[in-house]
Amino acid sequence: MTSSRDIRSEKGFSLVEMMVSVSLFAIIMLVAVGALLALVDANRKARTLESVMNNLNISLDSMVRAARMGTHYNCNGSGIPGAVGADCANGDDLFSFAPYGSDSTQQNERAVYFIQGGRIYRSLNGGTNSIPITAPEISIEELTFYVIGTQPGDITQPKVVVVVKGSAGNDEKTRTTFYIQATAVQRALDI
Repeated sequence: MTSSRDIRSEKGFSLVEMMVSVSLFAIIMLVAVGALLALVDANRKARTLESVMNNLNISLDSMVRAARMGTHYNCNGSGIPGAVGADCANGDDLFSFAPYGSDSTQQNERAVYFIQGGRIYRSLNGGTNSIPITAPEISIEELTFYVIGTQPGDITQPKVVVVVKGSAGNDEKTRTTFYIQATAVQRALDI
């Protein structure tokens, strides 16, 4: 027969066992909560970046589409390109062209794209009035246009390569650097 003292000593956990189990549970929960917070931050960064990059892609796509349909490319900022052409193989931060259906000899009918204050701007009247085409969350550090094939008598179809470097995001945690390149070849044959 067992005594009442033996029965009492067999029930429950000791204080040391309880402290060890609570400590292990706290450590595991701390690691799990840290991983969960990291996933929430990564998800927020991905959503922000996706939204901002969609805006940038739409802006660049509209620029490239308009340039593809346009003529008389120019990126040296001098306005209407002359008879000697307006190539700038070394690049420039301003690009203009005559949009489809416009008079290529009129400066006020030219489309102009340029960078100002970390944003890409577009003007459809020769640079007089311009509007930003990128979101404020996008900070453009470099915008370079490379134009070739505009000189008379060359055998290269006119084309422009747009190179964009910048960062996107609202704060330091979600800020991401990007490099994008787009190319537009003039649709109207000149060779």
